[in-house]
Amino acid sequence: MPNESVGLQSRVPMNVASGLTSAEARTRLQHFGPNVIDIVKKRFWVLQFLSKFKNPLVILLLVASLLSIFTSDMTSFVIILSMIVLSVTVDFFQEYRAEKSAEALRKSVAIKASVLRDGGPVEISVEKLVPGDVLLLSAGNLIPADGCVIEADDFFVNQALLTGESYPVEKHAEVSQQTADLITPDSDSADAVNLPASADESFKNIDHQVFAGTHVVSGSAKVLITVTGAGTALGNIASALNTEPPVTAFEDNTYHFGLLIVRMTFFLVMFALLMNLIQHRPLLESFLFALALAIGLTPELLPMVITVTLSRGAIRMSKQHVIVKKLSVIHNLGSMDVLCTDKTGTLTESEIRLEKHLDCSGCDSENVLRWAYLNSSFETGLKSPLDDAILRHETLDISDWKKIDEVPFDFERRRVSVLLEHGHAHFLVVKGAPEDVLRLCGSYEQGQRVIQPLDQDKLQLLNAISHNLGQDGFRVLGIAWRQVDINCMHAVVGDESNLVFAGFAAFLDPPKASAGAALTKLQNSGIAIKVLTGDNELVTQHICKELGLTVKGVLTGREIADMDDDALLVQVEKANVFCRVTPALKSRVLLALKSRGHVVGYLGDGINDAPALHLADVSISVDSAVDVAKDAADLILLKHDLNVLYQGVLEGRRTFGNIMKYIMMGTSSNFGNMFSMAGASLILPFLPMLPIQILLNNLLYDLSEITIPFDNVDEDYLKKPRQWDMKFIRNFMFVIGPVSSIFDFLSFYILLVVLSAHEALFRTGWFVESIATQILVIFIIRTRGNPFRSYPNVWLASTSLLIVGVATILPYTSLGAYFGFVPLPPAFLGILVAMAVVYLLIVEIVKRWFYKRYGV
Repeated sequence: MPNESVGLQSRVPMNVASGLTSAEARTRLQHFGPNVIDIVKKRFWVLQFLSKFKNPLVILLLVASLLSIFTSDMTSFVIILSMIVLSVTVDFFQEYRAEKSAEALRKSVAIKASVLRDGGPVEISVEKLVPGDVLLLSAGNLIPADGCVIEADDFFVNQALLTGESYPVEKHAEVSQQTADLITPDSDSADAVNLPASADESFKNIDHQVFAGTHVVSGSAKVLITVTGAGTALGNIASALNTEPPVTAFEDNTYHFGLLIVRMTFFLVMFALLMNLIQHRPLLESFLFALALAIGLTPELLPMVITVTLSRGAIRMSKQHVIVKKLSVIHNLGSMDVLCTDKTGTLTESEIRLEKHLDCSGCDSENVLRWAYLNSSFETGLKSPLDDAILRHETLDISDWKKIDEVPFDFERRRVSVLLEHGHAHFLVVKGAPEDVLRLCGSYEQGQRVIQPLDQDKLQLLNAISHNLGQDGFRVLGIAWRQVDINCMHAVVGDESNLVFAGFAAFLDPPKASAGAALTKLQNSGIAIKVLTGDNELVTQHICKELGLTVKGVLTGREIADMDDDALLVQVEKANVFCRVTPALKSRVLLALKSRGHVVGYLGDGINDAPALHLADVSISVDSAVDVAKDAADLILLKHDLNVLYQGVLEGRRTFGNIMKYIMMGTSSNFGNMFSMAGASLILPFLPMLPIQILLNNLLYDLSEITIPFDNVDEDYLKKPRQWDMKFIRNFMFVIGPVSSIFDFLSFYILLVVLSAHEALFRTGWFVESIATQILVIFIIRTRGNPFRSYPNVWLASTSLLIVGVATILPYTSLGAYFGFVPLPPAFLGILVAMAVVYLLIVEIVKRWFYKRYGV
């Protein structure tokens, strides 16, 4: 059943020669809206704010505050509700601002489309495309909307996103220029082009239409856009599914961390509630105390800290010329321990020069250059830098040649053929990988048009020439041809047989001057470098040698294809150079590495890199890459320098380090204090701290930690990849937490025995002590080294000391009385300072033992 909106949008003017005017385009943009497909609808900010109250602990506290009304405890109601609203507001504000920053960064690398406007081609953002635009497409372009092909030249499209078929489909023109010119903007007589609303077999039977989300493999075309945005076939699929994307590794780790905290919280809260009920304390008071313990144990600001830290990392990376399209990838960048990279354009300058054009005797030959020039001139498919180098090398007069047809390049055949007419003869001219072209040849050219049979001896000689060129760092193409029947008007793959081998075209692509040093830095920081390329092993090894990259093992595409998955799992660890690999084989290598537990990055900029970019944990491309590669990438390098990527890795590790600081704080000293509170309820005849005081304690602690995303990170921490380790977090909690509890119980002794404290004084003294130790320990935990040599960010130091000062002064103010505090005797403050110093020293000793014991 065709989508009605598709039929409506397809009634558009079709002046192919000049396209829409700017005024028409603006009118249509207002009517149809931007060309955007949102799988998950963005919520209004009010709804985003209200969603923060869905936290189970927040709901419980809201219930508790309502219960306070029924018990006439209005003070508890106002304070609890105020704290909830303040915490939620801080979380929302920081996350909302971070999302806006990330959105601005994403828009800065928006994909552009070439369309006809006001009589000429212009580049515009794909969001501004409207029905009626005439889209100009060529190899490598991502197709941004549904449309009808009106001109096509060997136009092949990959529709795997919609059909699941990996092979390109050829598209043909549906409407002629003359027909298009007859249709006026006000015409209602144009037949609607009914596009399918779902990805079924109907996609495969439509050879004159293209669909959003697919991409051009070869050739060129003009496409009349008929449907944009949610009305496209892809938009219909997206709206029908409307499912959340699969969880990332980072989200999975935070989920398991949440489970750990929930288990500990449930145990301590139930224990505290049971002890209070056994001692016949009021039910509401006991319930509020247990809830306050729960909120104190829960790192409720963790989502905000993560979002702010990742957003800050994205902004800092943008200053390093790295655009982050997806915030969570920053975490993966810090955890990345394997970087797979294409060779051309990433490790090399991508300024390829044609250096030699050799005949079958190894001598320079103008005849070989002519055949190569003819192939590259008339090829309309996926042009490579090698084609550009051939055409730049020398300008030849080919005006007496005419193109008839083409067999476009693909990554399985690794060659391209053009069918040409010259005089009264037709010739098929082939250019491709030397070994593949030679395999299809039955003869060779000895001088111009002197044809000799290709025997085994000559084949070995030709292979030796190719081998020697490769060893010298040349990238080599084989050039061949054959004359075909004069009646042949269509070229097919089967025509590539019994060819005449003409010779070799040899190219040089020098390595990037900065790449060698950057690769060394990445390897020294614990990242294994693996090169995946379609080029041959000789050229690749030569480039690696030039870059100082030690080749530990080489696998060719044929060897990988012959391996089963188990064998590949072993070999991917040993080899670091993979040559002559197709896109499918690149994907197999990445999947094998991920199966070994590696966090894998992939750097590529071509069509053949797109599948690998989709699979990688960290997908990286450059701003000059083809659309399909940029669309698949999570990171875009605006500066073609691997040192920029290295700086991005360091930023990812800084970001991860600051997130871990908050987690380690929450699972050590904070856990210890809450554990002490639960234990104190067992031995004391009164509540060790009122629920309101616990909530205030937690709020002040959270305020002191808001600046953690801005903290400095030790250089030693940046030297290797970092990943979530739940065992490490659990062990750290069980080792450091009890140290805090020991000092809490020492405080109990001093307050009860030395100072003979009553209830209010006890609660006040412990409140100040717990805040001081809980916050000041950040200066120990924030570094694995000597805290006197690792300087915190001034904002973290300021907020931490300020909050400790506020907590110390609060009991002496009128506001303190509202929370049930009383002034502390000077003697206790002196003892508190001494205890805090001893506590921090012991935590430092235990911390060093912990890292030495567990080897992390």
